Amino acid sequence: MEKIPPAIDIEGTEFIINAAREELSEKGDLKNIISFKDMFYLGHGYQFHYDTAAKNLARLESGLSFKEDGTVKKITIPNLNELDPSGMAERYNTTVENIKGKTDFELAIRPGSLLELRWNQRKLPILKIAGHPFFVDIAANRLRPKDDFKSKGISLDQINGYYDRLAHAYIFPYNPKTHEFQEIDHLSITELPKDIIVVKFPPLQLLDRVGWNVKYGFAPFNCIREKEFQMQFKAQTLPWAQTNIPESIKLNLEQKQMRAENAPLRKKPSREPIQRKRRRRL
Repeated sequence: MEKIPPAIDIEGTEFIINAAREELSEKGDLKNIISFKDMFYLGHGYQFHYDTAAKNLARLESGLSFKEDGTVKKITIPNLNELDPSGMAERYNTTVENIKGKTDFELAIRPGSLLELRWNQRKLPILKIAGHPFFVDIAANRLRPKDDFKSKGISLDQINGYYDRLAHAYIFPYNPKTHEFQEIDHLSITELPKDIIVVKFPPLQLLDRVGWNVKYGFAPFNCIREKEFQMQFKAQTLPWAQTNIPESIKLNLEQKQMRAENAPLRKKPSREPIQRKRRRRL
């Protein structure tokens, strides 16, 4: 007996589900096809604007910027894995039992890929800072140094004020010996620090898009392209000349010299010391 293909009713019209081709085809007109690739994937299903007159996806102009009216409806349908379990099992050469409870996004992840390591095996990305590996642990709100249990690591709250929006990167002072963030006092510094360096690395959503999506409620696949997905990153060490530390040192030395010159006179300095606030960015 020939297998009856699964179907779904959309606003009174029956569509046959083709899991292998990721398509819906109108039962009464097989040439009328709706591709899942043209729908918006939500993670728990697919969403699209449907034109009941055309029995297909609504065109922009027909829906007045996709605003629902008499003929244009916003439709949400389940994952293909729910619509056609046997078809999806056949597509991925497995059993229905093995794919039960998984989303289409999870099924599409290639076994052994970096995304599979991150999503299915829950491995964390690694960021190397001055040669030492750190786990990018967004859920714990911390960069955790590998194999250094004495270090507190780097709290993401600590470096929040050091995100440079123009550079689209975190730029902050770091102690390679303690593997921790270390503040620099711009108001008192008079020489370049010997035990501190300045490091720079991309925003957290680029270091761990999966962890970012989970923590902030985005769809699991949001901004993830498996072919471009990475798990290893390296921070850049900046020379002091590319920071404002030398400028702070210069100003502090000038003020120190002014105080030294005016101290013996026991009178008000001829010019007021430069008023500066503690600067958070480097």
